[in-house]
Amino acid sequence: MKKSFGSEQYFEDFTVGDEFEAGPVAFAADEIIAFARQFDPQGFHTDPEFAREHFFGGLIASGWHVVTKTFRALVDAGFLRGGGMGSPGIDELRWKKPVRPGDELRVVLRVTKTRASETRADRGYVDLEFRALNQRDEAVTSYRVVEILRRRPAG
Repeated sequence: MKKSFGSEQYFEDFTVGDEFEAGPVAFAADEIIAFARQFDPQGFHTDPEFAREHFFGGLIASGWHVVTKTFRALVDAGFLRGGGMGSPGIDELRWKKPVRPGDELRVVLRVTKTRASETRADRGYVDLEFRALNQRDEAVTSYRVVEILRRRPAG
């Protein structure tokens, strides 16, 4: 079921099967190059001429750029507002298709599991499946993550 992010989110606001969306997230050549020069300086991310001769056939965004920019879109849309307590990590991170200048992505987040903490009454765990899809509805990035969320205060 598609849902919107509320003004605050607590563990109790997530149910298995819920889906959330954010975006669009646009990628421009200058920002792809700037990000890559700082964090992932490989020629197919930083040099359009080199990239044309590479097997990707043109400039592509760093996968790290895609993950960070699409996660930012979720946060801007309200994800984890008020209740986020961090995450123990990411699993099954995949870069499935290149993201090119001019691409616009949307982010889909699906709840796959929830469980209250057995040792800390103030929190619960929400397992999420993350997918970024391009304008052709092709998955370009996916991963699984567990988020730790505050329980709703009593009262």
